[in-house]
Amino acid sequence: MELTAEYPGLTGFEPITEVDRKEFLSQGFLLLRNVLTEHHRQRLEAAVDRIHGEEIAAGRSAKDGTVHLLGFLDRDELFADLLVHPTTFPYVWGLLGWNIYTHHNHLDVTPPAREPERPYWGWHQDGYRQNSDPETLDGSPRPMFSVKIAYVLSDLSETGRGATKVIPGSHLRNTLDRPTALPHPDPPGTVEITANPGDAFVFDRRLWHSRSTNLSSISRKMLFIGYTYRWIRPLDEMSIDRAGPWWARRTPLQRQLLGDGTHTANHWGVGWDGYVDEEIPLRRELMQRGCLDRSVPWLR
Repeated sequence: MELTAEYPGLTGFEPITEVDRKEFLSQGFLLLRNVLTEHHRQRLEAAVDRIHGEEIAAGRSAKDGTVHLLGFLDRDELFADLLVHPTTFPYVWGLLGWNIYTHHNHLDVTPPAREPERPYWGWHQDGYRQNSDPETLDGSPRPMFSVKIAYVLSDLSETGRGATKVIPGSHLRNTLDRPTALPHPDPPGTVEITANPGDAFVFDRRLWHSRSTNLSSISRKMLFIGYTYRWIRPLDEMSIDRAGPWWARRTPLQRQLLGDGTHTANHWGVGWDGYVDEEIPLRRELMQRGCLDRSVPWLR
C-alpha cells in the first residue's frame, strides 16, 4: 500500500512502448530515469547501509568494505516490493513474458578504491554455461534467457564512480576480442552508464559489460534483480523461511517471482494436461488487464 501512495496512478502493468522494445532489442539495455521517488530511494539506501554494516560486522565483506551480497531480497521488506515495482515491472514482463521468476539478485556496495587496482579483464556476459551449452555453431546470437533491473541508489552521474560499463549492441555478439596489452584498454564502443540516484537500467544478460573502478570519494550503492524463465534453475541460494512472517506477507504474484509453483509442470507454464495454466499469477493478472498479445511470442 505504501508504494501505491509513492507512485499514484501506476500499477506496474502499463505496457512498454514499441520504441522502448525496439531500442532494447537493438542496444541490449535501456536507461530508465527517475524510477524511484527520492523518499523511496532514501529508504532503500538506509536499508542497504544497514545491511552493509551487518555484513562487515559478520566478516563477510572484502578488506576494503566492498560487499557483493547474493540473494538479498528477504533482508528487508522494501526489497520484496521491488520485484513488482510499478515503474520498472512493465519492462520485465514486457520483455520476458509471464512465466518468470527471479533467479539471481545482488546488493552491491563499492567504497572508493584505496589504491590502484591491478590490471584485470572484467568484461563478460551473464549466464555462465548459458554461454556454452546452447552455443550455435554458425555464430548466431544465443538466446537472451534473462534480464536484470539495476537500481542506482548513489550518485553515478559522473564517470569514475564505479558505474557499469557496457558495449551497446554487443548482446548480439557471442565473442569479444581480448587485447593482449596491459593494462587492457576498454573495447571499442564502451559506454559507462552514468545515472542519477533513483535511476535504473534494464539489460539483456548477453550484453557485454564490466564493472569499473570507483575512483571517487563516495561509495557506489546498487541493487540488481535478475529475472528469468521458471524452467531455469535458480543461481542464488535464498534461504527463505516459507513458514515465517516475511513469506506470509508476500502476494501470490510475489511468491511466483520468488520461485513458488504448484507442481513441476507448472514451472513450464502448463498443467499436467499440457495446456497453459491460466492460474499462474502473472499470466492471470496480464489476462485480466488485457495485456496478453498473441503477436508477441512471450505474451501469448
